Amino acid sequence: MSNYLPVPAATNGYTNGTNHQSPPSIAVSISPTTPSTLHGVFRQKSLSSFTSAIRPSKVLHPVASGELRLLLLENISQGAVKILKDQGFQVDWFPKAWTEDELIQKIGQYHAIGIRSKTKITEKVLKAATKLLTIGCFCIGTNQVDLLTAAKAGIPVFNSPFSNSRSVAELVIAEIISLSRQLTDRTQEMRQGVWNKVSKGCWEVRGKTLGIVGYGHIGSQLSVLAEAFGMRVLFYDVINIMPLGSARQVESLDKLLENSDFVTLHVPELPETTGMMGVKQFEKMRKGSYLINNARGKVVDIPALIDALKSGQLAGAAIDVFPSEPGANGPHFNDQLNSWATELRSLPNIIMTPHIGGSTEEAQEAIGQEVAQALTRYLDYGSTVGAVNFPEVDLRAIAADEKHFVRVCHVHANQPGVLRQVNEILASHNVEKQFSDSKGEIAYLMADIADVSEEDIESIRDRINRTRANIITRLLA
Repeated sequence: MSNYLPVPAATNGYTNGTNHQSPPSIAVSISPTTPSTLHGVFRQKSLSSFTSAIRPSKVLHPVASGELRLLLLENISQGAVKILKDQGFQVDWFPKAWTEDELIQKIGQYHAIGIRSKTKITEKVLKAATKLLTIGCFCIGTNQVDLLTAAKAGIPVFNSPFSNSRSVAELVIAEIISLSRQLTDRTQEMRQGVWNKVSKGCWEVRGKTLGIVGYGHIGSQLSVLAEAFGMRVLFYDVINIMPLGSARQVESLDKLLENSDFVTLHVPELPETTGMMGVKQFEKMRKGSYLINNARGKVVDIPALIDALKSGQLAGAAIDVFPSEPGANGPHFNDQLNSWATELRSLPNIIMTPHIGGSTEEAQEAIGQEVAQALTRYLDYGSTVGAVNFPEVDLRAIAADEKHFVRVCHVHANQPGVLRQVNEILASHNVEKQFSDSKGEIAYLMADIADVSEEDIESIRDRINRTRANIITRLLA
């Protein structure tokens, strides 16, 4: 296990400004080095950099009261649990989401939290999270977290923007074929003992036009799959993007709606996208076309969709996401949750799934690895690369043979004069490397300093903590 370098009781490994209370004293540890061969590094997907495989690096792992404590909710993959436990973290795992009240009551004992889409990290929760250092969203979306409040509290938020893209794209293909052949209706009839062999209103997808709204990681993969089925692909995006294959970008959403047999949505939930598919947009769509939404529930006006389906303007729809979703599995998708739920469920040729776009074994394993590694890189090394609400800052690893080195990780308000103050504090030491960046009101500085004694650690910590712009300062060794 790790060899611990004790820090004096008055010296915490991380210090908080006005947004957090200072936790108890900590120790800092030096863990065993990473694999020594390049082949081993690549095969084991090491968290260390390429150069650290040649020159083994220290793992900088601060441990509050002996170890950092992480909370994982919503059935996050066991692969993620293993990665985090292997790094020496204490992990508490729960299969379900927690309510705001549960989080407020219990989150104060945790240094990091991992969630999926159901758990909401609100301003009230963040105020109660007096030890929280980072948040991991084990999914694509981050709208379940108050990102601005988290940033102001010095808490970077990480997600997994790529890992479930293939799973979502494959689900869309399945939905396109199921809608065009009315498979859900025929299946339901067979379950009721009804034999109804019909071809009216059933179509091949070959030769049909797929309109993709949002040509990002999911949309572009979907584009390639759809063309393999012989479909023509149009896409609309707010920025100009080079298409894959024979796909063609159109200049407006209306143009896409008017020329597509299937319209599929792949956009984030933003003020600009909320309600983007409503009465006017359904009227623009081809009569007898289909809508697919695997993006965010609030981008579609569901009552308007119901009217479009009832009138025959749309021949069917597939919906995987909803404006309000149950917090746990069970008979909870009802009119108390969404007032139109019963009416939507009664419509023909409608596919409804419980937000399972990324729910495959492969996607959850990949998401678990990606986010767990991001959390580890931040907690162990201070790296914020990939954070969605934070300046992205990183430094190369401290080599294992570099003795008496300390890494300063200083989150502060983006104000003039901060770097001058910090550099004055570090002036009596050799600053081996330093990098700083800002994003909005928050800035983040990382610096590696050499020849630092235990007394120096305490002095550096106290002096930086007294600077007016300090939010959170961690010292890793």
